[in-house]
Amino acid sequence: MQRAEGYKELFQGIDVPVKLADGSFKVPINFDNGATTPPFKYVCETIEEKIGMYGAVHRAGQKSIYSTESYEESKQKVLNFFGLKPEDGYCVIYTKNTTEGLNLLAHELCQKEGTKVLSTRMEHHANDLPWRKMAKVFYIEVDENGLLRLDELEEKLKNAAGSIQYVTLTGASNVTGYINPIHAVAQIVHQYGAKLIVDAAQLVAHYPIKIKGTRADENIDFLVFSAHKIYAPFGVGVVIAKKEYINESWPYVQGGGAVAAVFDDDVYFKDSPDKEEAGTPNYLGVIALSAALDMMTSVGMNQIVRHEQKLKNRMLAGLRGIPKVTLYGDPLYKARLGVISFNIEGMHHSLVNQLLAERGGIAVRNGCFCAQPYVARLLGVSDRERYEMMQQSQRPEPGMVRASLGLYNTEDEIDDFLEMIQEICGLKDSELKRAIRYRLKF
Repeated sequence: MQRAEGYKELFQGIDVPVKLADGSFKVPINFDNGATTPPFKYVCETIEEKIGMYGAVHRAGQKSIYSTESYEESKQKVLNFFGLKPEDGYCVIYTKNTTEGLNLLAHELCQKEGTKVLSTRMEHHANDLPWRKMAKVFYIEVDENGLLRLDELEEKLKNAAGSIQYVTLTGASNVTGYINPIHAVAQIVHQYGAKLIVDAAQLVAHYPIKIKGTRADENIDFLVFSAHKIYAPFGVGVVIAKKEYINESWPYVQGGGAVAAVFDDDVYFKDSPDKEEAGTPNYLGVIALSAALDMMTSVGMNQIVRHEQKLKNRMLAGLRGIPKVTLYGDPLYKARLGVISFNIEGMHHSLVNQLLAERGGIAVRNGCFCAQPYVARLLGVSDRERYEMMQQSQRPEPGMVRASLGLYNTEDEIDDFLEMIQEICGLKDSELKRAIRYRLKF
């Protein structure tokens, strides 16, 4: 079993110093893993090895044959990672990212006018806006702690009397880190004749996911995620789908490689997944993803969970002990990832972000994290108030600060972060004004 501090040795680029506001240099602390993760060294080594045999996928020639075999093998590796076998009837479709994958599904699944989709107020915009465009969308609300009101799920499905075709929800929130019980949700969804789509972008690198449940009605029908959130760069997204559900629809992107035949007045597309992958694929991105999955498997998802939960608990306990800090989401709720959102009393979230970066070399994120309806509910800000703020450019936009943890983070980094938060909370007004003036220069 690998020691927790040894995980840092697996990653590329995380020890490159950055310049602080006082001119000194420091090895940074990255707590913005919810946005993008650094690559494994093994991923970079694999790219360097494979690029010598890089060729066009699905073409002739030795390098093309080699690249095609690697490309197709990667799809089976993806299925294996989620506990699937070829006979299970699922296919892998590569896109640029989760956002494109969800847009693809919305386009293909909602081609009939009047398609009804049930979503939640917890979602990232990527799992909300595409459905708004293509379907009639209904929503499950969240409670005062930001947890989904799962009793509404069955209530809305029951009242819809079979007219809702799809339910789409996040596997884990990118704001509070709450993990949703996707297999229990699948059972309810299937009971009322709908199919389940899971946005796994936040969940995939931090928690084991099996697409098949313990029984057939608990299976997930569609799952989407991004490689750049699971320690693989180069821009690849993944859609895992039941072939039978997408084989008849017109593809989201049309072009070479997706067609069986093109006539003057007619087009015949290939079967899925080929019909969904028009154009030259991102071969190096696929190879990076494949290598990252190898490393995740090698480390072990259960070990990853143990390590990250320990870090999460340490950070939550420390933040709870700082009087000026307001946490969002239930800090005692166990089924949550290391995604922690907070504010500091009397300071705008953008200023806290700036001070953490400039004084401590600590990268976090601030704002609404592409989940504005959810963040607004947690902040207790109405749509009317937000609209009025939007019309007045001088009024600060509402939001939060988010720290999101990864495999390579350490307890020492958590302690440095907490010490910096305490320092920021103790800054005098004159020091804060100087920091704001410095920020306005850029």
